[in-house]
Amino acid sequence: MATRCIMVSRSAFAVVAFGLALAGMPGMQAYAQQAGTAQDAPPAQTPMAGEPPAEAPAITPSVDVDVEYELASPQGDVSTRQRMRWQVATLRQRLDPDKSSVFMITSWRDRTLSVVDLGRKKDSIMPVPGTQQLTPPGQPAMVGSYARLGSSVVAGEQCTIWRTKDTDGHPTDACYTADGLLLQVAQGGQITVRALSVQRVAQPDSLFVIPPGLQQEAPAHP
Repeated sequence: MATRCIMVSRSAFAVVAFGLALAGMPGMQAYAQQAGTAQDAPPAQTPMAGEPPAEAPAITPSVDVDVEYELASPQGDVSTRQRMRWQVATLRQRLDPDKSSVFMITSWRDRTLSVVDLGRKKDSIMPVPGTQQLTPPGQPAMVGSYARLGSSVVAGEQCTIWRTKDTDGHPTDACYTADGLLLQVAQGGQITVRALSVQRVAQPDSLFVIPPGLQQEAPAHP
């Protein structure tokens, strides 16, 4: 029998982090499970050459945080939840979709992405997709275009709404806190990503350790 690979969709690769990388376009993605499918979410922003934006939000959290998100399809007919945890000292992020045995750990110090499938006792480690460097925690986005639109309150948190564009050039509105937390994403009047709860608490190292005894598999994507 041929070795089965952990499948991650191409769109999941584009939005591994929710604004922590890939020029900072916010997006959250329920990533692949055994069938290799994922929920739709806004794609990563296209990197732009030249000078840094004159005004831009901080897009990498400057604090340890635990955020639960609700994600909707662009049509608004499908929604799911996903938990994101971030440890600023080690630049590590963990994403856990609701009711799934699969989770992702991204380590920006060594630029690796680990997809862990506890149900199948498998894990797959690959380079972080893309070539963009991580924007330092709490610092403004280094590339892209941003326009300040106003402010909002999401999950009890104050955030600033910024107009940017996705890879297809579609206007996208993202709401960031002053300390770099993404709270909401909207396109065409449809909210596709929304924080439900935010907890600024220390995240233990144990959350970002791959469990022992898992069989490694080569990554694959369609």
